[in-house]
Amino acid sequence: MSYSRLDKLKDRAKKTLKRTLDSHITLAVTGLSGSGKTAFITALVHQLSEQASEQNMPFFRVVREGRHIATQPVPQKALNIPTFAYRQAMAALNQQPPAWPESTQRINTLRLAMRYRPKQGLRAQFGDSATLTIDLIDYPGEWLMDLPMLNMDYPTWCERQLTMLNKAARSEHAQDFMTALHEFDANAEVDEVRLKELSELYKKALVNIKAHAHAANLQPGRMLIPGELEGAPLLSFFPCHAPKQGEQHTQYQQLEARFEAYKAQVVKPFYKDYFCHFDRQVVLVDLLRALKLGPDIFDEQAEAITELLSFFDYGKSNVLRRLFSPNIDKLLFIANKADQVGANYHQDLALLLHDIVKEKANSLTFSGVEVDTMAMAAVCATQGKQVVEKGQSLHCVYGKPLHESQWLTYLPPQPPRHRLTAQQWPQQGFDYIDFAPWPHSDGRLRHMRMDHALEFLLGDKLT
Repeated sequence: MSYSRLDKLKDRAKKTLKRTLDSHITLAVTGLSGSGKTAFITALVHQLSEQASEQNMPFFRVVREGRHIATQPVPQKALNIPTFAYRQAMAALNQQPPAWPESTQRINTLRLAMRYRPKQGLRAQFGDSATLTIDLIDYPGEWLMDLPMLNMDYPTWCERQLTMLNKAARSEHAQDFMTALHEFDANAEVDEVRLKELSELYKKALVNIKAHAHAANLQPGRMLIPGELEGAPLLSFFPCHAPKQGEQHTQYQQLEARFEAYKAQVVKPFYKDYFCHFDRQVVLVDLLRALKLGPDIFDEQAEAITELLSFFDYGKSNVLRRLFSPNIDKLLFIANKADQVGANYHQDLALLLHDIVKEKANSLTFSGVEVDTMAMAAVCATQGKQVVEKGQSLHCVYGKPLHESQWLTYLPPQPPRHRLTAQQWPQQGFDYIDFAPWPHSDGRLRHMRMDHALEFLLGDKLT
């Protein structure tokens, strides 16, 4: 049940006052499927509410200076949207053996209240303490990939999808659909049964591609995680070749109508409700998995990241913008899961991510947005370990590979510092290992540079 119109107006008025005092932030935690959004949000909440000490977060200035009082989740106003399952996520990380939290299957929200002692400015004049309200939104990464559909008509979308389905990394997982599509008459009269059959085959192809090729750019995302649209005719569409002659009431026209309805009724409201009101943004990227999957998937994910950035509003923030048209004025690119390579390779990961986003980052910096790139781990899964072999010191990692029982000491390959061409890609590839979370008997989580990230994203609001 949603809250009343009066409650909405009151909430909006409160947000306006908080924006005037610069005491409210809506933080966008974005990333492709599998990039670690759920673990990042869980760790952010836990580090602020349970482990905000100078020893644990020395580079978060408000904590280092002893001005942080306390942070805790507080009730959200939109009662029709589920609350982010923080306790369940922490339970998964703390169980024995620990497990990664389940991936997000729906929209979730979380509101944090951070109390601190301001040391200057207008807030310091109002009292000894102030509160920064932080709103976070969690959503399936699969749904994020639908945003580029807003800039496409049905013929363009079909051409793009069919081209991708014919690529080596995808083609073997889409054979049933492509065979059926070859026999499909797009110019025939509408056959609902046939359209349903092919849409199911297309959905099966997307599921297989995600499971086996681990591709992230899969559309429509609701075919993978339908949410409340499970079984809806709105999802019964698929890419096909345009007929040479235009008849009336054809299957092609029906598919085109469903495509446009999906954009209008699903993608546009999702974008309007959740992507037009952010103040700060984090973009999480799992470079290690992308490198492991090979040049085709790596390039696909790199292009998807840069394409998605065009759907967010960026610009230098000031009082008027905060009041009436919030824009993202700080953007942090994170190469996540950096603990799964040696410490000597963290800079390589940051440079590789910077190379992927540098054109967009340069454009945003020119328009007044503060941009940074770093390698970090929201939740550490390994420990660094020095191994001496033949007189040479090697930077290894020690942990338990995912879905295995034995622990191992592993020497990861060095990641490249820039995007590689197909010819530059090493013949042996990049054989990185996925690790299970590190066990914690005391309920504490280890992080790597979460304090750096929080200082960049929130530090200027806590002076």
